[in-house]
Amino acid sequence: PMLPHIYDEPFSDSSQIPTFLVSKLARQHVTVSLSGDGGDELFYGYGRYFLATRLWKSISALPLGLREVAARTILAIPTSSWDRVYRLVSGFIPKERRWGAPGDKLHKGSALLRCENELMLYRHLLTHWNPEDVVLGMSELDSEVNRCAPLGQLSVEEEMMLIDSVSYLPDDILAKVDRAAMAVSLETRVPLIDHRVYEFAWRLPMQYKMRSGDSKWLLRQVLYKHVPRELIDRPKMGFGVPIDSWLRGPLRDWAENLLDESRLKQEGFFDPAPIRQKWREHLTGSRNWQYHLWNVLMYQAWLEHSLSDK
Repeated sequence: PMLPHIYDEPFSDSSQIPTFLVSKLARQHVTVSLSGDGGDELFYGYGRYFLATRLWKSISALPLGLREVAARTILAIPTSSWDRVYRLVSGFIPKERRWGAPGDKLHKGSALLRCENELMLYRHLLTHWNPEDVVLGMSELDSEVNRCAPLGQLSVEEEMMLIDSVSYLPDDILAKVDRAAMAVSLETRVPLIDHRVYEFAWRLPMQYKMRSGDSKWLLRQVLYKHVPRELIDRPKMGFGVPIDSWLRGPLRDWAENLLDESRLKQEGFFDPAPIRQKWREHLTGSRNWQYHLWNVLMYQAWLEHSLSDK
């Protein structure tokens, strides 16, 4: 219930919840904290950078027309059918390489087959909804999220980092941490985005950011001098919370109220049909639409909070 007040906008990164709780815990001991945000955007740290490159190498060898046919074929087969097929063949796949919810992943991944270039594919990895499919009147607006043209003199790797540096970092990461921390009177400082560090990082050749499949190569070399390797060379772990099961359990009534079809129609911002469809599929467990639904729910919760203040 506090999220619309804390963020004061429709903010839907679900890691906002653990970020607030960690800030609250830290405030019991300190009044100022340091954040490592910015390192991924400056030093090629996100796994999705590597994923986008691998995916594009895999699909770009096929003509776009053939990929579009494949995408339509994948979508024509229900996720439950894909799940059954996968169970039949999963015995031949090593346990560590098996997928969870394979049908869901295939349906989501089918959109990537339609991408015309690597940057467009990366944009798809960042996006939950196609705004034009759910926001009423969106087709009349110039949607920034659909601008996928290459940026010019930069490599694709640099373009991906630049996109995140001017969008994801300020609009999500920094906003999330700053507002969660200030809600408990904790000051956070972000040394990695000091303009001198930023300018230095952008002058570095890519070989100092990514080397032999390792991300943030230069930062790792510095840390190795001061921190035990076992604390550095670990899998990246986000601040995930089980929104999917919460929405089917303790948050179900709250979500149902905010996603009520007549309410959505009356407010006039969203097309209720795709939202209600995803809500039904999520409740039955046939699909996991936690992030799509959380986007809408945070808008709805913020709208309700804003109207109650008037």
